[in-house]
Amino acid sequence: MTDPNASYYLYNKAQLIRGGAEYFNLLEQLIDAASHSVYLQTYIYEADETGKRIAAALMRAAGRGIYVHLLVDGYASQNLPAAFIDDLRNKGVHFRFFEPLFKSKYFYFGRRLHHKVLVVDGRYGVVGGLNISNRYNDTPGQAAWLDWAVCVEGEVAGALYNICVSRSISPWRLTGVQIPPAPSYQLPTEVCPVRVRANDWVRAKREITRSYIEMLDLAKHQVIIMSSYFIPGRQIRRHMEKAVKRGVRIRLILAGVSDVRIAKDAERFMYRWLFKRGVEVYEYQPNVLHAKISTYDRKWVTVGSYNVNEISEKASVELNLDVFDNAFAAEVETRLVEIMTNECRRVTDEELNKEFSLGHRLLQWGAYTIIRTLLVLFTFYFKHRE
Repeated sequence: MTDPNASYYLYNKAQLIRGGAEYFNLLEQLIDAASHSVYLQTYIYEADETGKRIAAALMRAAGRGIYVHLLVDGYASQNLPAAFIDDLRNKGVHFRFFEPLFKSKYFYFGRRLHHKVLVVDGRYGVVGGLNISNRYNDTPGQAAWLDWAVCVEGEVAGALYNICVSRSISPWRLTGVQIPPAPSYQLPTEVCPVRVRANDWVRAKREITRSYIEMLDLAKHQVIIMSSYFIPGRQIRRHMEKAVKRGVRIRLILAGVSDVRIAKDAERFMYRWLFKRGVEVYEYQPNVLHAKISTYDRKWVTVGSYNVNEISEKASVELNLDVFDNAFAAEVETRLVEIMTNECRRVTDEELNKEFSLGHRLLQWGAYTIIRTLLVLFTFYFKHRE
């Protein structure tokens, strides 16, 4: 079994950030305080009010002489207006699209840049599941989709800096390129072990998938997984089943309201498999759930862009941070349990049979079959749905 202490950076501070105003206020504050460099990389960037607000902060930083680089996915962000991009570049922001192998307006083949990360001065890092768009922010009359991020300061931010710098360089120019070092600063004295985990099939990385397997194998008491688009592959299902047989309580917080109907139908098709194995399912009610965060035994947390499905496992560039700290894990567990108690409904097999007719169940089976087939055969993705 993998050593849970392997690859952790020790001297860090870690803060849990809920999506919405809390997250975007933090991004703006960090960018405005930058003294050396700003790297922002995301899947969806929209030129709405939230996108314009963050762009204004990036341009202010560039105007102060800070090196600013923005990398967005070339498929999901392809509708960014040319004038918006020109304005960024004219104000000193280095802008680049991350390109898959092939794409059109409705599909792509290859990798997608699904991770969401901000690194400032090589000292602060923010990793989560939030794109730059009004949907992830609190706007007048509309609460943000539920999501999480972690803000870190310390050694691990230097590792994030190296990742972002290397990713910002065109792959055709990587050979022989020297990554400029981040400025030195005094590390925190607190010990809070954090490690960087990535999935990227081109580079043969399945680190986040292995983190989930470690979590299921190491847990002695309980696991809580909050995940949008929860359609785990056979390997993770096998380790879930083994954990339950050892007496581990597994609770899933999943979407009640989903922005992707076919994904929700496919997810519900899996519920009977989960119920037969004693896994508890809770559906979040107030809004769309877009979060990707999990914890076990009040010891350990993973948070980032990784959905528990085979798109994230096999087709995307994903980034999570694992935090191996009791205090942080206890806070995460407390907040997730509060959400389960106050904002979710527990779904049971009996309820499922009452709510969904045979026709609905056939529809769910069809959705699951379609999605599984597409995930296995192609890195196929409908635009603006993650």
